[in-house]
Amino acid sequence: MAGAAIFDVDGTLTDTNHLHVVAWWEAFRQAGHTVPMPDIHRAVGLGSGDLIERLLGADRDPGQDEAISSAHTVLYGTYFDRIPAFRRAGDLLRTLAGRDWQVVLATSASGAELAALRRAVGADEVIRATASSDDVDRGKPSAEPVELACRLAGVTPERAVFVGDTVWDMEAATRAGVGAVALLSGGIPRADLERAGADAVYRDVADLLDHLDHSPFGPGPG
Repeated sequence: MAGAAIFDVDGTLTDTNHLHVVAWWEAFRQAGHTVPMPDIHRAVGLGSGDLIERLLGADRDPGQDEAISSAHTVLYGTYFDRIPAFRRAGDLLRTLAGRDWQVVLATSASGAELAALRRAVGADEVIRATASSDDVDRGKPSAEPVELACRLAGVTPERAVFVGDTVWDMEAATRAGVGAVALLSGGIPRADLERAGADAVYRDVADLLDHLDHSPFGPGPG
């Protein structure tokens, strides 16, 4: 067995980061807050509670948190039937599975949202397990989701590679002691991803698939 191929979903396998930005922007607006979209974009990938605290501050009225999070869930849910996967996302997962990598998802999505994302990717037959926000106490950038993904795959961190698109993904991978592969498809600059610990950076899943043999998933050093 080659090891564990752990994947973030939003911005990595599916082109959804900016849908989240719009949904969060409107959720904040409904609660009376004006939050710039670039700030929201940089926070995407955090769990709901951490995202709200990062954008509104620790001195906010926490009594609004549940309403803001629920509004985001409802607004984002309007896209469930047309979530776009990135080109060749499913092909990448199937190729890795064919090379004996255990494919595991590590995502802050859960429930109906996660089901919609998996339908969009269309590779359920090769996804061994999922570490979702329902399964951990702390989301990324904590190492906990990545560590759980390793356990679900039955491998040590040294035999795992995590693919994501945000600095939170790279920080989580680094803290968990797994290889960190970054994709630019989420809209985060290469320099930020490298500073956060990325071992290799690719344009998107299609670019990673095209260069798989010379990546951290290859037969030799990436």
